Amino acid sequence: MAPPGIASSVEDRRVNDTSPGTSQKDIIVLDGGFATQLSCHVQQPIDGDVLWSARFLATDKEAVIDTHLDFLRAGADLIMTNTYQASVDLFMKHLNMTAEQSYGLIKQAVDLARTAVKRYEEEFPGTRGEFLALNRPSAIEELAARTMQPPFQRVTGLAAYNFDKVLDSALWVPYGASLHDGSEYTGSYAKNTSVNTMRDWHIPRIKALVEGGVDLLALETIPCKVEAEMLVNLLKEQFPDTKAWLSFSVRVRRRKIYCFRENFQEVAKYCYDLNPNQITAVGINCTAPRLIESFISGINKDRKNKPLPLIVYPNSGENYNVELGWINRDKCEPVETYIHKWLDLGVTWVGGCCRTYAIDVTRIRREVELWKQKEKH
Repeated sequence: MAPPGIASSVEDRRVNDTSPGTSQKDIIVLDGGFATQLSCHVQQPIDGDVLWSARFLATDKEAVIDTHLDFLRAGADLIMTNTYQASVDLFMKHLNMTAEQSYGLIKQAVDLARTAVKRYEEEFPGTRGEFLALNRPSAIEELAARTMQPPFQRVTGLAAYNFDKVLDSALWVPYGASLHDGSEYTGSYAKNTSVNTMRDWHIPRIKALVEGGVDLLALETIPCKVEAEMLVNLLKEQFPDTKAWLSFSVRVRRRKIYCFRENFQEVAKYCYDLNPNQITAVGINCTAPRLIESFISGINKDRKNKPLPLIVYPNSGENYNVELGWINRDKCEPVETYIHKWLDLGVTWVGGCCRTYAIDVTRIRREVELWKQKEKH
């Protein structure tokens, strides 16, 4: 359920719009935790469901659209499709669908996001940029370029694919997410899962989303280098006109930051350099806000002429337990209190992940605008 007093987004949906040239960088505000916000619109339990929020693609399309609308009204520049646990195999098994119907349902997730954008534009005419069209890779290039250099014009209403976390493989989401054992956070499946197995699992899902018309793929919660490298190369080989960001699930061990068993920052730089023409940003998601600064500090220290475009969208600070669900509510942190520091460190894509609501996106947007005003003066 939503926090007391919050049904969807109850604060002003945004502060003043950004005018061109207010900062040396344009900041892209992402949405928040889709399943978290969806819980404001449905009565059925979401956490613990093998399909998670993806079940509602079939059972309550209007709730999915309303959730997207909450984030747009809250001030998000970019919304992600409700496809974290969406896969042909899972839909066939748990929704009693045929393979063709399951494939089509994944594609419909894009239509629902587009419907939300259309309704938003009708509700607030003239306030949003165009919805970036498929087969317009230049639009994504323009968007990525705006995060690095002026002049700027706000680009909003972008629908992206929230790649399922593959619990044993990365999100888009990682392969590990399909295992339902939390391995998308540890990368443990990388020890005994072949690259070809992961690749074969990802391809049909990516094809469905690209055919559906997404503008950008969100390869998120990737916990291991082997899966990240495979995905980056897969883009180059089979989806050369598709852009994506690459976001990792990381862990701290003995005061060092790891992506499974390898140094996170080295993995991030390596994967970006494999395909900088298609990777729009690299970073971290679904990690406690208090940890983000230490994870990304110094990542561009030796890359003055080729800095990594950075993306961060942390969770609330709580932890997920496969058996108990979300725990450690006492560790919740207001994401917005960290925004200025992250932007100072070079982050240009920022939002929320699990357990963040539309109201949190409004607060993130407010801090982004305040930071940009500070930079302007």
